[in-house]
Amino acid sequence: MTFRQRVSFIICLDSFIVLTSIYFSRFLVNATIDIITAPIVISSITLLLSHHLFSFLFKLYKKAWEYASIGELIIILKSITYSIVCTAIVQEITISDTYYRLLTVTWFLHILLIGGARLCWRIYRDASHNKGLNKKPTLIIGAGAAGTMVVRQLLNNIDSELLPVAFIDDNVKKQNLHILGIPVVGGVERVESTVKKLNIENIIIAIPSLRKKELNMILQECTKTKAKTKILPMLEDLVTGKVSVNQFREVQVDDLLGREAIELDIEMISDSITNKVVLVTGAGGSIGSEICRQVSKFNPKTLVLLGHGENSIYTIEMDLKEQYGNSLIEFVTEIADLQDEMKMRLVMEKYRPNVIYHTAAHKHVPLMERNPEEAVKNNLIGTVNVANAAKLSGVETFVMISTDKAVNPTSVMGATKRLAEMMIQDMNKNSSTKFVAVRFGNVLGSRGSVIPLFKKQIEKGGPVTVTHPDMVRYFMTIPEASRLVIQAGALARGGEIFILDMGEPVKIVELAKNLIKLSGNSVEEVGIEFTGIRPGEKLFEELLNKDEVHEKQVYPKIYIGKTANLLVEEINELILTYATEDKEVLKNRLLNIANNRVESRKLISISS
Repeated sequence: MTFRQRVSFIICLDSFIVLTSIYFSRFLVNATIDIITAPIVISSITLLLSHHLFSFLFKLYKKAWEYASIGELIIILKSITYSIVCTAIVQEITISDTYYRLLTVTWFLHILLIGGARLCWRIYRDASHNKGLNKKPTLIIGAGAAGTMVVRQLLNNIDSELLPVAFIDDNVKKQNLHILGIPVVGGVERVESTVKKLNIENIIIAIPSLRKKELNMILQECTKTKAKTKILPMLEDLVTGKVSVNQFREVQVDDLLGREAIELDIEMISDSITNKVVLVTGAGGSIGSEICRQVSKFNPKTLVLLGHGENSIYTIEMDLKEQYGNSLIEFVTEIADLQDEMKMRLVMEKYRPNVIYHTAAHKHVPLMERNPEEAVKNNLIGTVNVANAAKLSGVETFVMISTDKAVNPTSVMGATKRLAEMMIQDMNKNSSTKFVAVRFGNVLGSRGSVIPLFKKQIEKGGPVTVTHPDMVRYFMTIPEASRLVIQAGALARGGEIFILDMGEPVKIVELAKNLIKLSGNSVEEVGIEFTGIRPGEKLFEELLNKDEVHEKQVYPKIYIGKTANLLVEEINELILTYATEDKEVLKNRLLNIANNRVESRKLISISS
């Protein structure tokens, strides 16, 4: 039916309803007027014309009644009331009398029939949409404004495969009520029983304002079921009406951490970055690129994007220019190798950065076990080259990205990172540059993260591969890691190792199980296969050596580790001779120095 045909049909239907209302009212009130006398004819014509007039004014004929709601019913009420008032005025003018009982009954019948017709349209549409369709029963957690909006959209969307059948809400005042025809069956503790009772296939968490800890508690209940769980987008998307049923996001691993993100000291960071020259090495990487985005929020004068891979540097450059193109920030790129000492010095001389965030490194543990010389060249020598160049050009602050694998290292990657920490701590003693390091746990979403692998394995039907049933790790998100780096730069006094309070370590096998369950699968169907610990891996990671522990926080969720022994002479000797060493011999030398298992000719001890 075209728009014109639709409007013509509604006008004819409304005309019939208007005339039926006034003539039927005459019999109900037992009025003394005859149905063909002047008063009733005048009233009928006036009511009919005024109804259509106000219907056009309020755009009543342009409404999609299959999606009618309270708003449309209010418009109907206004149109009919104004029509009755106009009819009463005309009666008073033309016949010097007003039939109040007749008009009152007509008003009631008018509303009943016009509203009822629209409601029948909506009921027919809902019934035809759901009849015979293979929709999936869906549980909505959260019966507030967001949850109600979700249910309304799901019911109105014929293409959606989700059919809301129940609400879950901890607000006892809402429990046992029906919202949009959907019952509120109880609190979060009823999730598991409700899923079983109603054969729920999907769960949607529709509480955008949830804190991480609260969300984690709800997710733990959801993992007890076989239903697939999704989460509503951000609240601002709901307010602007941009959200659609296809935008419910999958549960992310960071939702399971139950830890609130670190907040920044805006004023402190602004003092260290705003209108300054900032250089980021490894700017195209997952951490480096996020640091660039975070730094750009503080309006540096110049942001130098330095990296070895041209494609990744080009990508972050375009991303930043698109996002901050209207700002006064100058974005410049440098394709360079950290192992090129002269190039590092030329870059520093050219831009004279105030702050350097050194994120470039080889991070893949098994690959570095097979290629220890490359780990030395990139992680150790590359860091020394950049740090020396920073020192010579008078850089104010140098922040190096380290890892929890640098604590009591058992891998080549961890050992080279620990040696790099030692070298910059030694440089800090005789330099105006403040050298600091920041240690991370595992970064969710980074290129080396295990989570993307788990998701791919689940999509393929499994099994999910885990190295060992007892393996545990600390986890943090890319934004968290980036914020910590930036905050550490602002807190730097020189020589510190900053560590984030990362909460409790997470058991990898439990993480895998939760991902499987929240994807709507069972652990038995997908399966988990234990492959054994890989070379260089530990069952658990530490953030601080026992000699480095410093219990006091210097900033909410940020600790400083005490500085331990530095084996500078041994590290310099290794740098000079590593290329001639057998791989196994080189690995042993790295681990011995990193773990202070050498008879040092020059053991330097410094403290914070």
